[in-house]
Amino acid sequence: MDRDVAVVIGVGGMGVAVARRVGGGRRLLLADFSEAVLGTAAERLRSEGHDVTAERVDVSDAGSVGALAQRAAAMGRVTHVAHTAGLSPVQASVEAILRVDLMGVALALDAFGGVVAAGGAGVVIASMAGHMAGALPPEMEAALALTPPADLLALPFLAPGAVPDAGAAYTIAKRANALRVQAAARAWGARGARVNSISPGVISTSMGQAELGGPSGEQMRGMIAMSATGRVGTPDDIADAAAFLLGPQASFITGTDLLVDGGVIAAIRTMPRG
Repeated sequence: MDRDVAVVIGVGGMGVAVARRVGGGRRLLLADFSEAVLGTAAERLRSEGHDVTAERVDVSDAGSVGALAQRAAAMGRVTHVAHTAGLSPVQASVEAILRVDLMGVALALDAFGGVVAAGGAGVVIASMAGHMAGALPPEMEAALALTPPADLLALPFLAPGAVPDAGAAYTIAKRANALRVQAAARAWGARGARVNSISPGVISTSMGQAELGGPSGEQMRGMIAMSATGRVGTPDDIADAAAFLLGPQASFITGTDLLVDGGVIAAIRTMPRG
């Protein structure tokens, strides 16, 4: 009998935490661009007793993502899909962020929307950055939500020079992640599956620590200080949210975004003025 398959794309701190939470009793397919990161994560999880298969993937390449989805389907019933791969503003250029964080998510939603099993679920890691600028103009949001992945980077407002810096690219990409999930919910639902996104705040991963040490670090520490929880998040905080959205307790939740930021956005939106 086919065993259930859990797929985790991107195996940094959050990815490994999610894999650990959902991998028990399932075949676990890990994917990452870095063979070194992938090998380390696979070895760690195997040592903990997980049944792990590791595959290198380039999330910005349709062929690579499609092959990963087919590999997952060949392993059994694809019941859990977590997409955590991404680049941050201190790590990459505007072009790289748009390719990985924007187009990469769009490709994964399409590819795994074609193989996910009935009763299965997916989750995409977006970011609180997508909430900070508020809604984009309606025509931009519609284009980000519905444009075929292959045509996304040809949108005029994403053309070379149109996005001023990596921070702006990250904000647009993460807003688009939530919009793509909304748009994908109907197609996933036709297969009896669900899909949602999570928007983390500042999380203590290597990426999060790099951002805290970067040009925006002081601003980020200020946001944490004014939040209701007053702390940095942990990978386990995100894994807990992902496990809920991927599990049966969330059977009536799809096409939505869960903000897991310790209260940062709430504090920003209710800050006294004047």
